[in-house]
Amino acid sequence: MRIAFYGSSLLSSYWNGAATYYRGMLRALAAHGHDITFYEPDVYDRQKHRDIEPPEWARVVVYDANDTALRDVIARAAEADVVVKTSGVGIFDDELITGVMRAARPGAIRIYWDVDAPATLAEIAGLPDHPLRRTLPELDYVLTYGGGPPVVAAFTGLGAPRCVPIYNALDPDIHHPVPAERRFATDLALLANRLPDREKRIEDFFLDAAWRLPGRPFLLGGNGWGDKHLPPNVQYIGHVYTRDHNALNCSAQAVLNVSRDSMAANGWSPATRVFEACGAGACLITDAWTGLEMFLEEGAEVLVARDGKDVADLLAALTPMRARAIGEAGRRRILAGHTYAMRGAEVDALLRRHAALATAGRAA
Repeated sequence: MRIAFYGSSLLSSYWNGAATYYRGMLRALAAHGHDITFYEPDVYDRQKHRDIEPPEWARVVVYDANDTALRDVIARAAEADVVVKTSGVGIFDDELITGVMRAARPGAIRIYWDVDAPATLAEIAGLPDHPLRRTLPELDYVLTYGGGPPVVAAFTGLGAPRCVPIYNALDPDIHHPVPAERRFATDLALLANRLPDREKRIEDFFLDAAWRLPGRPFLLGGNGWGDKHLPPNVQYIGHVYTRDHNALNCSAQAVLNVSRDSMAANGWSPATRVFEACGAGACLITDAWTGLEMFLEEGAEVLVARDGKDVADLLAALTPMRARAIGEAGRRRILAGHTYAMRGAEVDALLRRHAALATAGRAA
């Protein structure tokens, strides 16, 4: 099928944490024979900070952030069998959700794909005239990269015909063990952009733990932390390109995941960092959230903290041998049940089943 995919960026992870998810999902769908065109706007200096060049498994159309270019890419939705608009494009979100779904040809499969569903639902719940909310009943599917039963119930309650979580996962060809590198050597590493709905949690889980362990080295990567007051033992290294994620994950004794506010409150929302770290065989420490057991077993495959004191206590008790054992166990679990090849097969089956039912309906 020809898929028109309107997202934030496939080529750059700069201020774009969804890049890993898009790459894993679309590469897997291409392996099932789908013809994919990804439309991304030239904003936020993302094109100056590309992690990859256009891949062989998808065409990428980078369009200017103006009304003329917007009209052009909206019109191209009519060429596709499947039209996908994601959350968080970062510009023209309202215009895109309305425009591409109206431009889609009759019979095309219309999908809204949300990479931060709890936050989206909080935004639109009290706004019956919001463009996304008005569009929900016209869609065929809402797909989300997490959220579990609460998100499914909320989207269908707002009029979406179907909501299916398609969780984050691992592409083992991209994220895997590599030799450690001295520049990333540390006791605890965190990769996280500075965002309003996560900063307080990073203060509570990461910075508080660093203050509690002044003799232990901590490493912070991500955008936006340059003017933040940090403990003396925290080294801030700025944006870390995806090509360096494996080395960072393999060089730290442990890697921390801190969920955004909405995802932590809702549950069933493992971030891309969880699978990247596990794929590299890192010992993962994560904040606690409902549904974690669907992906990893606490104590054996992942360590779980409820606050910064827990992080500090876990790190103080962690030996290199135990860190390796947890990392290896987590990697085995994710490889066995949570790869993008598996997620891609799930979405491919969904699309083909929908198309077959539509064809049968027309024949009848």
